[in-house]
Amino acid sequence: MPLQRARTLVRWFVRPLSEPERSFWRVVTSCLLAAVTLWLLNALNKTYTTRISYPVQWSYDASRYIPVRPLEQGVAVQVTGRGWKLLRNALGFDVRPAEVLVRRLPISRSLPGTALRPVLISTMEGLQLNAILTDTLYFEFDRLAERRLPLRLSPAADGSALAFAARFAPESITFRGPATTLNALPSPYPVHLPQAPAGSSDGSIIVPIGGPALVETDVAQVKVKLQPRPLLTRVVRVKPELRNFPAGLAFRLKPATVPVQVQYFPEDSSRLALAEVRVLVDFRQLHQSDSMLQPVLMPLPATVRGAQVLAPRVRLVAAPTPPVSL
Repeated sequence: MPLQRARTLVRWFVRPLSEPERSFWRVVTSCLLAAVTLWLLNALNKTYTTRISYPVQWSYDASRYIPVRPLEQGVAVQVTGRGWKLLRNALGFDVRPAEVLVRRLPISRSLPGTALRPVLISTMEGLQLNAILTDTLYFEFDRLAERRLPLRLSPAADGSALAFAARFAPESITFRGPATTLNALPSPYPVHLPQAPAGSSDGSIIVPIGGPALVETDVAQVKVKLQPRPLLTRVVRVKPELRNFPAGLAFRLKPATVPVQVQYFPEDSSRLALAEVRVLVDFRQLHQSDSMLQPVLMPLPATVRGAQVLAPRVRLVAAPTPPVSL
């Protein structure tokens, strides 16, 4: 008897799957879709309080200023509104972003989130602003500038010069980007020869032009024609410049001057500016274990084609305290 009831129950479930009764499942599916649609419409008509990210649009004169760090694209807020409005904001449909207007180069690099309350209230359509959850918006702008620099071959990785005379086409390049970054570029601008450069039909080498981030150039690559030339070598002793040394610290450097090997072309001998070869030692780079500092070359004058510090380290020695006379 129980077995018979089980068979009957199985037949009752399986019967709609038979060919004559497949339409039954179509009716069931249609009813489920209708129920889900009605439930969704009812849910979207209700009011909710939730946290969302509201879009922010930065308005500035792109011909005068450039952001040097990625700008915030949204601000976290707590809002109250109907489900339809919240869904539209989540999908980004017909949402007017809050505009942050930058009229001139800002001195401050941050903006409190509460400062956006008026513009958020005016742009939020159908949403009630309860609280701004983003504490601070961080940004950084710089003046957009252009600078045209001549080109020269970059020294080798060890600081030695390349025994080539280079003719560039074009002879100079225009850089466009943040003014602070452009002002820090060396002049002439060094061009690095790749290990396997592409050649051209006239014997020139096609070299790509690199550059710092956010900096654009008017050409992507230059032609470099190389001609072998003799190099002259000379060793000069340079007194290191000091940076970040504590005031009142009694010390001396050992050795007091650093030997620097410079390389130059013979025709530059008459105008060789050896006095402009500078070496820097920074107290922040002091090795506490052995009191050693590493001399670093400063940007070289144009007549010096390559340079190398022959003394890789100098020692910081405490100066003796003079006796006190009574």
